[in-house]
Formats: sequence, C-alpha cells, structure tokens
Amino acid sequence: MTKKLISWKSKDLNLISQIWSFSGLFLIILSLSSCHEKPTNAEKAGIAISFDDHFIDDWYALRPLFQKYNARVTFFLTCPDSLTSDEIVKIKQLQKDGHEIGFHGTVHGNATAMIESGGPEKYIETELKPGLKHLAKIGIKPTSYAHPGGNHTDRADSVLLANGFKILRDVAQAERKLFGIPVYHFEPRVMNWIYYPFNKEQIVDALMIDAGTNVSEKEIKEALKKAKKTNTALMLFGHQPLYEKPKNGQYGFSITFLETILKEAKAQNLKFYTMSELPTSK
Repeated sequence: MTKKLISWKSKDLNLISQIWSFSGLFLIILSLSSCHEKPTNAEKAGIAISFDDHFIDDWYALRPLFQKYNARVTFFLTCPDSLTSDEIVKIKQLQKDGHEIGFHGTVHGNATAMIESGGPEKYIETELKPGLKHLAKIGIKPTSYAHPGGNHTDRADSVLLANGFKILRDVAQAERKLFGIPVYHFEPRVMNWIYYPFNKEQIVDALMIDAGTNVSEKEIKEALKKAKKTNTALMLFGHQPLYEKPKNGQYGFSITFLETILKEAKAQNLKFYTMSELPTSK
C-alpha cells in the first residue's frame, strides 16, 4: 500500500514565517476574523466528507454507520489497477448506496515532480489515463480528484480540470509542526478555507481528521455549527478507519470520532454532500 506523505508546501512555509513575527500574526488573525456574512437561511448548509487511498474493505465495513445517519461521502481511490474481484463488488456497492467514487491517481504520484520531470503529457500518461481506464472498465467515471500528498501546482490543476474533473481537493491541517515543535494550531471554525460557500469553486481544501492531527470533538462540533450559521459546507477527510490508536505507521482516523461528526451533523440538520456535488449545487 502506498503511504501518503503530507509535504510542506510554499504556502505553509510562508505562513510559518508570518507566525514567528507579531505583525504577521496580527494580519493572520485579522484575516481569519473576516468570516462569511451570516446568510438569510441555511438551506444549503452541510458537510462533505471524503476518504483517501485504497482501504476498500475498511470503508465497506462503515456501511451500517453511514446508513444509520443517512450519510453520503466520497471515496478517493488510488491504484485501481490492483482491484480484486471482491473489492470491485464492494466499491460498486458503495457507489450504489449513493456514495461517490473519486480518483486519487494511478500511482499516487507527486504531480509537481512528475510534471517538472516529464511534462503534462507524461503526467497524464502515467498518473491519469491508466487508472481511469481501469475504472471505466467497471463502470466508474470519476469527476472529483484528490491530490496525492497535497502536491500540486496551478499547472497540474489546469491539466486535471481540462481532463474533465469538476473539483480538485487539497489538504488542510489545523496543526503543523517543524522539527517536532508545534508551529501553530488553528481551530477549524476560523479556517474559512475549509468551508465551501457554494460559489462554484473547483479547487478546494479539506481538513484532515486522522489521528495525530489534534482536532478535538469540541472543535469539530463548533465547526459544524459554523457551517450551519454561514450556510456553507464543512469539508473533512481521512484515510483508514481505525478501531484503536494507529500503529506501525498507520494513517487513519478513529471510527468513534467519525461517528461523533456524523451524529453532530445530523443534530445540526446538515446536508451530506459528495465532493462533485459542491460546485454543481444550485
């Protein structure tokens, strides 16, 4: 299984340099305080949850939980060429349940490095076409894409949009560390970029909820309340569903934490969106 490594991107490093200075911190706080204006209603308010990689058996085991809360989510699948017959049956059933099957690359490659070394054509031939061809054979045509590792550039985005994807999902983290030292921790409710304002935007960020990201249940509940108040959709994502603390390099989220999110979303009467529904919602 390909392991995802969330890289430090230029926007992260720029943010860090600002945080170390008082003036930069003031500007960040000021910008984060500029929340969306309160809408006249909350008819679109919702949540869009997605899951990355190739944990099909684990995702399939969540069906009863999704059914309990009438939730629909998006599964961003990578390495579709390795699908077994059993996994194909399961992924098709998840699609039949109303979930979306998105694309996470054929080889889970670094788009930035691939385009720099081989150009857009090589990127398309290596990362896009083979995997999409395999999915097409089983009747799946993804219209949403999650960047492996959050690695991408404007050039990569333009290639993906030109190849028919309606929405491209990047990685957002509430907390960052540098050499093991916490640099910042933002409460999700002030991270305006993880809320979809239904403006037809095609390039978005979702908050990672995996273990180790230090996002608390209290913070998530506050974030969901903000989505309700601002008539937006909170975007979240994780990897492998886990019943206990991760071990041996596992990259995943607590199933108990996921149920807390689903339960609170239902309590707030939020809509569940698949990723491709966000830019097309009327």
